[in-house]
Amino acid sequence: MKRVDQMKNQKGFTLIEMMIVLMVISVLLIIMVPNITQHNSTINKKGCEAFVRMVEGQVQAFHIDNKKFPSDISELAAKGYLKDGETSCPDGRQISLTADGVVSAVEPTP
Repeated sequence: MKRVDQMKNQKGFTLIEMMIVLMVISVLLIIMVPNITQHNSTINKKGCEAFVRMVEGQVQAFHIDNKKFPSDISELAAKGYLKDGETSCPDGRQISLTADGVVSAVEPTP
């Protein structure tokens, strides 16, 4: 009987305590969301830089195989040096080639 009385005296969390916990969690989320957004843009920028370097390597392979530079990015994809549809960076910038094989990422035109 003594054990049942002890269980009745135990208290759970009050509504105020639960609201304080939710408020602390909300404040932490508010602080974290801008940081996550900032890191997302950094990740996309680094991903684009890596993609440009990879395309540069494929342009060099094309040049070695064909003794000329590709005329544009679609020629690289058509000859199998890039997968179809891989002509832009994760952040939306388009890959462009110059006549001498220089690769760059440019903002898309509206």
